Order: sequence, then structure tokens, then C-alpha cells
Amino acid sequence: MTPSPPPFHFHPLKSSTMPMKLLRPDPPEYSAGGRPRTQALLRPHRRTNPFIWFAAFLCVILIVLLIAAGILTLIIFLIIKPRNPSFDTTSATLNAIYLDSPAYLNADLTFLANFSNPNTKIDVVFEYASIELYFLNRLVAAQLLPPFVQRRGEAKLQAVHMISSQVYLPPEIALELVTQVRTNRVFYSVRGTFRVRAIFGVGHLSYWLYGRCQIELTSPPSGVLVARSCRTKR
Repeated sequence: MTPSPPPFHFHPLKSSTMPMKLLRPDPPEYSAGGRPRTQALLRPHRRTNPFIWFAAFLCVILIVLLIAAGILTLIIFLIIKPRNPSFDTTSATLNAIYLDSPAYLNADLTFLANFSNPNTKIDVVFEYASIELYFLNRLVAAQLLPPFVQRRGEAKLQAVHMISSQVYLPPEIALELVTQVRTNRVFYSVRGTFRVRAIFGVGHLSYWLYGRCQIELTSPPSGVLVARSCRTKR
């Protein structure tokens, strides 16, 4: 006979109960004023001051007007196509020139500056006019002219008196000056720097203008202009 399996005995498990801890929310933090901190961080909504809205509106209007004025000025400028005023010299006199001790220049030069406005519809104002005299790229004299107005198509002659007093020259430049005086040919460079305002209708445009003239004169005391080369550019 086959032996029977041993009898199976069922033993119920004893449930082990573990104590459960209930999670409680942390108490709210309070600010110094007695209100919860979260409410203290949220600022109450405030209405914008009407004057601020009015000021912002005026700023927008002003910006729009400025942009419109700039566009209108540009359109008029492109239609009229203004030309640059020109700077030239028609005559010059070298009254005196000599070296003192032996590298200090003393000289007296007078020339006639010619300012021309070639535009037929635009007036120009020379707000700033500075003229400098150079010998071999060495500044030897300078003159500042008062502001002036040039009507459309107008030419203006301005006498400019340039005086060099005790201007130091390096030995090689001083030697070149002596050589030019002996050969009866003295070369100067006249440089003009101008701040010009072009006026057309209700608009205007300001810009810098630069004039350059290379002049050749005979020796003093009766030095006269014998040749020149001038150009004007922006």
C-alpha cells in the first residue's frame, strides 16, 4: 500500500499591527504684522496713477512726431539733393618770413578765403569755422572765424590773417624753409574745418565739412600767390 501523506495543518498568521503616525500640516508662519507670511509676500494690487498713463501717452506722441519729422526731412533732402559749400582761396600775400635762434619761425601771411554756396534752394550756416596753416605738415598758425550765414547761390570773401610767432621747427624742416625762401618758392597748406547747417523749409541738416588748399607763393617781402589747388569734402 502507498503511504498516505501526512496531514496538513493550517495555522492562521498573527497579524502584527504597527502604530501609524498621522501627518499633520505645519502651522503657518506669521509675519511681524500678524498676517501669514504667504499673504505678506503678496502685495495688494494698486491702480496705476492716471498721471503716469498721461505721461506715457505724451512720450509716445513725441516719439512718433520725431520719427515723422526725421522721415520728412530725409525725403526733402533726397528730393532737393543739396550740394556741399566750397572753400577756396583767390589770393594770398606772404608779407614776412624768417627764422629766429635759428629754429623758431616768424611769419606773416594774409589770404582771401572764398566760401561759395552752390545750392539754389538751400541756405547754409557756418556754425563753426577753423582755419589752420601748415608748413610740411607742421602746424604754424591757426585762426577761428565767427559764425556766418550764406544764402542760396551766394559767395562770401573773408580776409584771413595768419601770424606765426616763435613757432619751433625741427632742424630738417627749418632747413627746407630756408631753401624754399632762397629759391623764391614757398609752399603752404591751408586746412579748414567747418560745422555747416543746411536749412531747407522747416527742416535742417548739420554736418562737418573739410577744405584743403595747397598754395605756392613767392618769397617776401612781396610774396604773391602763383599757384593753388583746393578741394572740399565731407
